[in-house]
Amino acid sequence: MVWDFYPWIKAVHVMAVIAWMAGLFYLPRLFVYHVEQGDVAQIGPVFQTMEEKLLRVIMNPAMIVAWVTGVMMASTPGAIAWGAVYPWTKLAGIIAMTWFHIWCARRRRIFAEGANTLSGRDYRMMNEVPTVLMVVIVVSVIVKF
Repeated sequence: MVWDFYPWIKAVHVMAVIAWMAGLFYLPRLFVYHVEQGDVAQIGPVFQTMEEKLLRVIMNPAMIVAWVTGVMMASTPGAIAWGAVYPWTKLAGIIAMTWFHIWCARRRRIFAEGANTLSGRDYRMMNEVPTVLMVVIVVSVIVKF
């Protein structure tokens, strides 16, 4: 019975991960533009609205759905070879991805408070974090070492 729904759960999981990753790639880029834009009084509120809606409307729900469906798949008997290395490297990548999501949410709040101290270069560097984590997670899942 569980296996009847497994492909549907997996499909929803993949869609949620795509939405979550899109947000994780885009939000730090918005931070770069926010820091480097000229007229803070005029443009700043526009960036704050975009950042807040991206996080609240897309990223948070996508992360929750990705986690819920991921746990559902992981708890399906026989779906994962728990004795292998790959489930643990994937889990480490997912936990790091969740940490990055939380870091982005905190940075958004700091922007909203007008207390940002990081530069555009700092945000550009942090924008590489989800790419590295994506590589770890995808290689773990596909190669299954």
